[in-house]
Amino acid sequence: MEEVDVEPSTTLIPGAGFYQKHLGFEWGPGDLIVYETNYKLQGPRSAGSPSVHIVRRDEDICSPILRKLFSESHLIFVGLQKIKEDVPSKNKKSQFVSISKNYRSVIRACMEELQQNAADRVFVLFSVSTQSAGSLLLQLLDWVRLHKSDVDAKAREVLQSDSPAQHQSYWDVVISLVLQGRTDEARQVLSKQASLRAESSSVFKRMDGLLQTMPIFNPTGTQTLTEFEVKWRHWHEECDRCLQDNTFASNRHLETICKILVGDEDTLLEQKELLSTWYHFLVTRLLFTHPTIKPPDLHYYAQSSMNMFLGPRASPEPLDIILLSAFEFDLHQVIKDCSIALNNWWFVAHLTDLLDHCKLLQSHNLHFGSNLREFLVLEYASGLFTHHSLWQLAVDYFDHCPEFGRVYLELQIERVPLDTERKAIKVLRICEDRQMSEQVRSICKIMAKRALRNNRLGSALSWTIRAKDAAFATLISERFLQDYSNKGSFTDLDLLDNLGPAMLLSDSLTFLGKYREFHRLYGEKRFSEAARLLLSLMTAKIAPRSLWMTLLTDALPLLEQKEVVLSCFSSVFQDEDIESTKTELLRLALARNLTMAIVKEGTIET
Repeated sequence: MEEVDVEPSTTLIPGAGFYQKHLGFEWGPGDLIVYETNYKLQGPRSAGSPSVHIVRRDEDICSPILRKLFSESHLIFVGLQKIKEDVPSKNKKSQFVSISKNYRSVIRACMEELQQNAADRVFVLFSVSTQSAGSLLLQLLDWVRLHKSDVDAKAREVLQSDSPAQHQSYWDVVISLVLQGRTDEARQVLSKQASLRAESSSVFKRMDGLLQTMPIFNPTGTQTLTEFEVKWRHWHEECDRCLQDNTFASNRHLETICKILVGDEDTLLEQKELLSTWYHFLVTRLLFTHPTIKPPDLHYYAQSSMNMFLGPRASPEPLDIILLSAFEFDLHQVIKDCSIALNNWWFVAHLTDLLDHCKLLQSHNLHFGSNLREFLVLEYASGLFTHHSLWQLAVDYFDHCPEFGRVYLELQIERVPLDTERKAIKVLRICEDRQMSEQVRSICKIMAKRALRNNRLGSALSWTIRAKDAAFATLISERFLQDYSNKGSFTDLDLLDNLGPAMLLSDSLTFLGKYREFHRLYGEKRFSEAARLLLSLMTAKIAPRSLWMTLLTDALPLLEQKEVVLSCFSSVFQDEDIESTKTELLRLALARNLTMAIVKEGTIET
């Protein structure tokens, strides 16, 4: 297998535009961006002027059905990561098999919905359990039935018609069911024809008997593989005798079915239209010629079946190459080919992760230090981050990439558009839970600035406190105080009354919190406490100078109280330059208060 961890070669694209420069390109999470470089184009000039182009967008992530697949597989992925290393190997194997079945289950549900929407897609997922002879074919039959579900729709159409046996698709349905090994359903449809033809009822009964007695291996039953093989050979010889005796010569359709039962390859190839794919042909061929196929022999039959079905001149499609590698159990080649052929990273990321946990994938270190499993999971998670809601799933994928997951998350989380406050809180919690302090500050500052632009001071202050940004807290506190000066009252009282230790973030915020507390105490007629608090704010010199006159005005009612509550208040402003035209009333109140204070102090000394 070719190594996948080599440094990719740089590809220069002949550029366009006036300066005729080379174009470079870079894959992003969902786009390929082409850009103009500083290298000048050598050779003939080309016409055109664009310098940047979005070449391709991954539309799969926008499909509602695939979004459901992404969401449900995310839960399985997280569950797989919780399987502890110290669990005994025997117990872990059963857990891994269960995980594999869960993945197949969500894929199947997705496939059924895609087919209902006329989508033609095929997903293959390995079973991590070791398939024994007999069991392997049952899995392949199940796989084929999933991908050829149009048979069920045709069968319903035939059976629900007025005259099923006369329907133009009648024999196609019967043969299609036989090709999938669904013999009981084929018998049910075949009975419609037998009831109309009394003269040939014995021939139909004979075919019914062959279909009814066809052995199917049951891996959970008591029958051994050897006993099954003996029984199957006897049944196969009986089918061959019927063919040699021309038992069904009177009915060409029944004769065709009998040739299918004996595994006649020419007859099977005549059913190309009903089989539709070489791998359906492979499974049908094995069903009627080699039902106890073992995994090591599967690749030989797969290769020969593809050659027989497609012919010597046909070139295999990428999916054909992937399936051949899968049938050969060449895991690295499957992952490589799927990475190239599929247009998203979902399949290879989850498959590689599962195989890595099962120790079935040899550690494959890449040139930048990560391993193959982490590289693919990182690529898948990065793609999820381009979606408006799936980005939340990507966080868990990054969390389980020990080498570079943290770095990727830090880079991607900054690109999430903070459209609403609710979304911002989600992003913030993710960052806080992971101690991403720089991203926490960035998010809070963005939201604080946005709230401030919209004059939502309470929200702006709340975000600023979470950001622990002292400078911005000062700015918002001053806006609160300016708003108070203009309106005469505070807004967002619940926030201001419960600042707690957060008010220590800056002097201005401390003043704002304490000044609001002063107003609350005054409103509760706790004048002494209010006066002491106001005095402490004055002596601490943390009040904005523009607010001094407002503070003095607030102090007037306290100065006029019968009880002396500001005994030394007059000395606070004796060196301050306050406009005399605005302070006459204050001087009078201060003089009265000082007189009352002196009288009271003299009385106490006496």
